[in-house]
Amino acid sequence: MEKKILIIDDDSKLTGLLAGFLEKFNFAVKAVPTPEEGFDRLKRDLPDIVILDIMLPGMDGFEACRRIRKDYSVPIIMLTARGDVADRIVGLELGADDYLPKPFEPRELVARIQSVLRRSSDRAEKRHLKTGDLEIDFDGCTVMKKGVRVELTAMEFELLSLFVRNPGVVLDRDRIFEAIKGLDDDSFDRSIDVMVSRLRRKLGDDPKEPRLLKTIRGSGYKFIGIT
Repeated sequence: MEKKILIIDDDSKLTGLLAGFLEKFNFAVKAVPTPEEGFDRLKRDLPDIVILDIMLPGMDGFEACRRIRKDYSVPIIMLTARGDVADRIVGLELGADDYLPKPFEPRELVARIQSVLRRSSDRAEKRHLKTGDLEIDFDGCTVMKKGVRVELTAMEFELLSLFVRNPGVVLDRDRIFEAIKGLDDDSFDRSIDVMVSRLRRKLGDDPKEPRLLKTIRGSGYKFIGIT
């Protein structure tokens, strides 16, 4: 079955080339030049993944990412012309799943897309877990807290899955980096800390009095929600 890709980028030459290339890999591609058209497309036909440029007319990609993530958990890959570490960290904080600096090889983008889609759909263990007021459905890739769905990105769900499948085990940043593909290898310590912080916030877990994720200073993090 074809996976649907929405590209939000005002470079029509680039999007035309990408659409032709991606279609060879059995992707159905729709490209729009503005965030507003992208939001409209998301409402009418939710894609499997969004490719989002940072430099856009009227609204930059960071704000567009924030607005998309507010309403949707669809995976997002951001494109940046500058490739600055600061840009990637901001994108991660806003909920992007991966980043690709321009210029790039189209085949690399295909590899990134396939990796992100695997993280969002493939689970080695399919089961249901409940800890306190938190329920995790590995089969449906969903998280509920007090009966209300917690919207996590594919990477956040992958991180949570890693923790709950290793209860009581201190996971250092190297272990997390190896398990969560797509993290920025130029500043992975910072990227991991940002993602853990965002996961805690979404789960309502106070780092000062943790009930789920405990920081082990100088070592990493440990899931304490299951004993």
